[in-house]
Amino acid sequence: LEGISELHAPLLICNEDHRFIVAEQMRQIGIKPSGILLEPIGRNTAPAVAVAALQATARGEDPLLLVLAADHVIRDAAKFRATVAAGIPAAGAGQLVTFGIVPSAPETGYGYIEAAVPLPAGDRGLQPVPIARFVEKPDRATAEAFLSGRFLAELERLAPEVVSACRSALAHESADLEFLRLEREAFATCPNVAIDVAVMEQTQLGAVLPLEAGWSDVGSWSALWETADHDPNGNVLRGRVISEDARNCYLRSEHRLVVGLGVQDLVVVETDDVVLVAHRDRAQDIKGVVGQLEREGASESKAHRRIYRPWGYYDGVTEGERWQVKKIEVKPGASLSLQMHHHRAEHWIVVKGTALVEKDGSQELVGENQSTYIPLGCKHRLTNPGQIPVQLIEVQSGPYLGEDDIVRFEDLYGRSQTTALKA
Repeated sequence: LEGISELHAPLLICNEDHRFIVAEQMRQIGIKPSGILLEPIGRNTAPAVAVAALQATARGEDPLLLVLAADHVIRDAAKFRATVAAGIPAAGAGQLVTFGIVPSAPETGYGYIEAAVPLPAGDRGLQPVPIARFVEKPDRATAEAFLSGRFLAELERLAPEVVSACRSALAHESADLEFLRLEREAFATCPNVAIDVAVMEQTQLGAVLPLEAGWSDVGSWSALWETADHDPNGNVLRGRVISEDARNCYLRSEHRLVVGLGVQDLVVVETDDVVLVAHRDRAQDIKGVVGQLEREGASESKAHRRIYRPWGYYDGVTEGERWQVKKIEVKPGASLSLQMHHHRAEHWIVVKGTALVEKDGSQELVGENQSTYIPLGCKHRLTNPGQIPVQLIEVQSGPYLGEDDIVRFEDLYGRSQTTALKA
């Protein structure tokens, strides 16, 4: 989007479970968002866009909103910017502009937008035209642009319960570090509805602008195969992978060696806790497997091995009966809470940086290749006083190693100082 005039910092909407991942990804690419709003539960795209529009107009202004989903790839950035710029005048005049992908072949996975008039010739004129109708009721928007106030007025006319619930959720929001938490009870009353269904299929203000910028949805593993560069045999290889007589496969390794031998049309993804092997045509059926894991209470359905926290992250390395090993990274200037555990002891081995460790009121500096012991019941805290991340290996031992065995006494990030588990 660089080069679009008067572009402000992005406003992000995500589920509260993804907040630290989103914040870390923004930090890695050097973008500071204007805000990160946290949805307590998923309610589809109409409420998400409504909350964004309400937040954008909170200061009495009526800015243009460009609404984009996170799981898209756009190959021709220059053409995308030109198309967005072409839609600004119509959006500024009060139209609700949607960007429609020009199909190169019949596509049954998406709906179609029928223009009310023929599209201009040549470069299609980069001119928004009225929408005649939506065909097959698309449930996913590519992108939209509109005045925040005009969109809210139209949404309030067509789906007033969405605006009412979102206003209430935003009015009772709570700050949490760099995040804003929407109030759960109010947001839960919001209908689960897509923006296309709630507004774009019903409004008389809709306009469509053809988008020919190499857009692709990357919401599945098969889509990643389609959008990536292929080797001469049609394979996409990522990580430590060997391909021998394999055809049209997506092979990805994050840790262990993956070998594809004499196979075709497969998706193979290796991570530290799961290995997926699927036919490319069935890759989207992974939702059913996730549902089965959730019903079984499997740990893989609840969290990734890497867990982000406001102070950094930890990786679950390995575990056994009465013990487990974690790799922990603490950001410069960050600190874990002053805490205590009822059921486990911990050994910390610093492998990078210098940690300031507090144990029952005393402090010590622990440098690289040094270690310290946290006995069961010891009140302790780790702080990174340096300019580089601190990395350490934590070895836990005890009869119970759950994350809920924690009593917090002090916390820089306002997290609960109580525990659900006691001796």
